[in-house]
Amino acid sequence: MRIVLAGTGSAVGKTTISTGIMKALSEEYRVQPFKAGPDYIDTSYHTLATGNNSRNLDSFFMSDGQIRTSFERGIRTSKADFGIIEGVRGLYEGISPIGDVGNTASIAKALDSPVVLIINSRSLVKSAAAIVIGFKTLDPTIKIEGVILNQVKNKRHYLKTKEAIETLAKTDVIGGIKRDDAIKVEQRHLGLVPAVERENLLNYIEKWGEVIKENIDLDALIAIMKNAEKLPEGREDTWQVKNNKKLKIGVAMDEVFNFYYTENLEALKANNACIVPFSPLKDEEIPDVDGIYFGGGYPEIFAKDLEYNHSMRKSVFKFHEEGNPIYGECGGLMYLTKSINSKEMCGIFNYQSEMTKNVQGLSYVIAETQIDNPITKEGEIFRGHEFHYSKVLINGKPEFAFKILRGKGIKGKSDGLMIKNTVASYMHTHTAACPQFASNFTRIAGD
Repeated sequence: MRIVLAGTGSAVGKTTISTGIMKALSEEYRVQPFKAGPDYIDTSYHTLATGNNSRNLDSFFMSDGQIRTSFERGIRTSKADFGIIEGVRGLYEGISPIGDVGNTASIAKALDSPVVLIINSRSLVKSAAAIVIGFKTLDPTIKIEGVILNQVKNKRHYLKTKEAIETLAKTDVIGGIKRDDAIKVEQRHLGLVPAVERENLLNYIEKWGEVIKENIDLDALIAIMKNAEKLPEGREDTWQVKNNKKLKIGVAMDEVFNFYYTENLEALKANNACIVPFSPLKDEEIPDVDGIYFGGGYPEIFAKDLEYNHSMRKSVFKFHEEGNPIYGECGGLMYLTKSINSKEMCGIFNYQSEMTKNVQGLSYVIAETQIDNPITKEGEIFRGHEFHYSKVLINGKPEFAFKILRGKGIKGKSDGLMIKNTVASYMHTHTAACPQFASNFTRIAGD
């Protein structure tokens, strides 16, 4: 009862079509959304479309057994009828030109899931069949069982392309979407605008759902999902459970900070943490908690308002000075520095951070822990990813918790600025790639 919606390359409309399918099916069924690869933005769209938290599946972070565990947990938690996985980039695009790690195909293989290809068919007819044949023959173990055409000019174009694919590539075409600027959405440097920022995004999603119902054979799509084989054997845990002490973890969660993997929060809960959401933008001070987690987001956009909230910044600094654990990722790192684009922040790390025109880090990351810190211990190696257009202006010789074995980090292959029990880095972690994250953080918070 699952399917992977995979693109053939860039600009295929994968997110709008995938989200529209999720929305359309959610009117009658319970749909659990997933996203292949490290992504917070597309998942926010999925969540709004279905009412269920979208989850990430990633073969750089996860073993095949962890992918299956994570998929089953999502289905079980939402009591879903179907699991729909939006792919990342082209079906076969990963970190290697010939391997599968980090690509959508690896997720389809781990789950033995059928795949529906989404093709940008602008100006293509017979060549579209060649694309499908190429994708099917490159790896015959991938079960490509349907095609959706995007950027269709008109009905005649659709029918000709459908005939070419079904006759020559022996693959059903289950629908086509006409060229329509009305279903496009605003973009930002990291991708689509996060759903939490757009109150009117539901209107977009409603429209996408209507477009899908009018142009996609949903019964055919459902039939493909229902024909999926049983999940393969083999399961592995995605987090450690070692803390038995009940405690409270404050999680910054508002328009500014909203990049969190669902399973990271679940891992904290599994270690007896009560999650206490708070807003660095709107609340006067941090809540009564034992530790704080600042995820990623867009603090640079709200820098003026964050600066204005003096009492919140003061309470965060006081919490740090008292030796309580704080963990920050990317946007969270920036908030904990002295300033963002000259706007005052918390000042735990006495360095300025600033936005740049060009990307500063966009990569999967492997890190080795240099010193014990709130999430890992010395000598431990874990994985994550970085994607940011900012930099921290380092002077002097600060203490870094992590040595970057793959990726860039903050400076000179170092990441994880650390003072007392506060550690913050450009690296985003996922509990499957850092299973000790929650157990370590809750243990230190409970001491």
